[in-house]
Amino acid sequence: MRPSALSRRGLASLALLPFLAHRAVAQPQQPDGPVTIIVPYTAGTGPDILARLVGVHLQPRLSQPVVVDNRAGASGLIGTQAVSRAAPDGRTLMLQPNTFVMNASLFQQVPYDPVKGFTPIALLTRGDLALVVHPDVPARDARAFAELARAKPGAVDYASPGNGTPQHLGMALFALTAKVELTHIPYRGSAPAIQDLLGKRVAAMFLPVHTALPLVKEGQIRMLAIGSEKRSASAPEVPTLAEAGFPGVQADLWYGLLGPAGLPGALVRRLNTELNAWLAEPATTEALQAQGMVATPSTPEAFGELVARDYVRWASVIKQAEITAG
Repeated sequence: MRPSALSRRGLASLALLPFLAHRAVAQPQQPDGPVTIIVPYTAGTGPDILARLVGVHLQPRLSQPVVVDNRAGASGLIGTQAVSRAAPDGRTLMLQPNTFVMNASLFQQVPYDPVKGFTPIALLTRGDLALVVHPDVPARDARAFAELARAKPGAVDYASPGNGTPQHLGMALFALTAKVELTHIPYRGSAPAIQDLLGKRVAAMFLPVHTALPLVKEGQIRMLAIGSEKRSASAPEVPTLAEAGFPGVQADLWYGLLGPAGLPGALVRRLNTELNAWLAEPATTEALQAQGMVATPSTPEAFGELVARDYVRWASVIKQAEITAG
């Protein structure tokens, strides 16, 4: 065979290599079987409600069954660990609040790394937290509340739904920033904490804005400031803690969808696109608002940056305030 013919055939084969290589490494854009969204908390909680809404949206678009699996226990560690050990094929996902980032520093032994152990898919919602007090507390704003606490170190107490919750850590960050000493009273959930706040057995706490507003209108509590970066659309007249003179004090709730580490990029982008389109729908916005959540479309990269940033931020607060899970 002539050398020139060999050369032409060789060149033709080389020209096909990029195409063949692309086909060889082509990534799946959707799972090849039923999808389970693990929620590391009990049914009826915020993450559970949101996971079920997500499942209803994704099921017809992925042409696969999507089920929610509540694996509660150990403050969310059990379900979270299960996802960290799952195959990165898109068939096991998890819906998490920001507590899973906080838990990584709160407990001495945590069976996962919130940054390296998972693939961020989409930030879904945020929920504003507000600093509130009983009406008998002689403080009309956050600065006056700090001055009151500074004058009586340890005498002003506050409630939270439990150690290490966003409400607890938000107030701990406020105390560190304001350089005041507050006494933390942890409860087993929000309901008894709110009940004791209304009964004036505790002076203050952080509450979700949508939970606080009805109580504010009834005169049962007073809202001093919003813990989020921006003012709440539900209470635009209430300043943020940063505006009140406490820069860097940001405490809110967020919820996001993640998968095991190593999830294929094409699949991540597909899920992110589907979820962002869902979050942009007016019906979705209304459904989320009813649960006190604000639709928050994002990229996987931006969500990953949030997880990493909050991990460092809350680890510092937990260390400085000497907070433990007990």
